[in-house]
Amino acid sequence: MKSMTGYGKATVTRGNRELTVELKSVNHRFLDISTKIPRSFISCEDVIRNGIAKGLSRGHVDVFINYTLVGETDKSVTVDMALAKGYVEAAHKLSLAFPELHHDFNVSALMRSGDVINVEQTDEDADVLREMLAEAVDKAVESLNAMREKEGNLLRDDLLDKINNVAKLLDKVKEYAPVVARDYREKLRARVAEALGDVQLDEAKLMNEVCFFADKSCIDEEITRLASHIAHAGQILATDVPVGRKLDFLVQEFNRETNTICSKSSYLQLTDVALQMKNEIEKIREQVQNLE
Repeated sequence: MKSMTGYGKATVTRGNRELTVELKSVNHRFLDISTKIPRSFISCEDVIRNGIAKGLSRGHVDVFINYTLVGETDKSVTVDMALAKGYVEAAHKLSLAFPELHHDFNVSALMRSGDVINVEQTDEDADVLREMLAEAVDKAVESLNAMREKEGNLLRDDLLDKINNVAKLLDKVKEYAPVVARDYREKLRARVAEALGDVQLDEAKLMNEVCFFADKSCIDEEITRLASHIAHAGQILATDVPVGRKLDFLVQEFNRETNTICSKSSYLQLTDVALQMKNEIEKIREQVQNLE
């Protein structure tokens, strides 16, 4: 199991070429890739996206690429001799026209003249660049996933603890559930007896009222479904495949059943336990947002 946050880096060298790929990932509903790469690699963006998609299923990923040449350079220097000759002739004419001016036009000045000297980058081998990039991306993804898996295992342990807390609170709900109807019956009996005074209490009507309330406030189905969801969450967390979306949906079901328990409860202790469950489920929901 992996989280969606992490950092990975890899460097690949070929001769005097050195290529470094850095990946930084954070939470996102889908796989979203943002590239910050040199212009010479724009045509290779498919290599980056395909390489990342092989190793990641979700998360926003920022891609940084640094490409350098070490040792001997691949750049070449050319001289525009015709233009240089033109500059020299122009300087000579100016010196004749203005003899009172100091003539300091030399080779260094000529080299600094516009467009006389041109530095050109030798064309890169596109196949070599793509090969280096593919290898660097694969290694960076591997490094990123190692960090994501380490954090994911910590999240798994934390989620299991929180789910276990919900299970313990659900056990308390199970204890309180049968008390609800009994408590309502005793309170209703006391209120009716107080209102009627010496008038004989109609037990049949009282029991009908209690039965109606018990049916309306019954939470047996919610308890059963929530127990099933808790067991399912444990099974999901035991797998090594991406589980973020599954758990996100399951936590919504946790909330739905707990909200129903709260809405049906008129018993203070039961409501208090249900609210504690909601608080724990919210913590689970926040953590699940970090999972791939």
